[in-house]
This record gives sequence, structure tokens and C-alpha cells, in this order.
Amino acid sequence: MLLSLLGISNWALTCPVCEKQQPEILRGVTHGAGPQNDWDYVIVWIGVIIVLLTFFYSLKWIIRPGEKSISHIKQHILKAD
Repeated sequence: MLLSLLGISNWALTCPVCEKQQPEILRGVTHGAGPQNDWDYVIVWIGVIIVLLTFFYSLKWIIRPGEKSISHIKQHILKAD
């Protein structure tokens, strides 16, 4: 098992050709041609912000849902008759 994980990690490292094509900040991290222009960075950062906001609000509403209204559907379901 450990040897297969080590093999996968070695496979995931960048090759010398890919390293030359990457900008300095991504060298040794990813394969491929890398970002083609500055818009690629903008798109990635917008995606990161959306994911972080979604994660934050998901946790917030799971921990404290905040439905306190008497007319909320939850109150009708949980009402003990």
C-alpha cells in the first residue's frame, strides 16, 4: 500500500518540460501549460472565494439554523400534540 502511494506521488510530480512552462509560483506543483493570462488567476480566485463562502455558510447554518418563527414548517412538524 505504501509503495503504491509513493509511486502515485512520484507520478504526480512535474516533469522538466512542464516545469519550464509554468510560472515561477506554480513550478513543481502542476503539470501542463499553466495559466495563459491574468484572467486565469482571476477565475481561480473567484472560484476559491465562492467555495470558501459556501463552506462558511454551510457550517454556520448547520450549527445554528436560526428558524425561530412560530409559522416555520419545522414548528408544525415538531409540535407535540
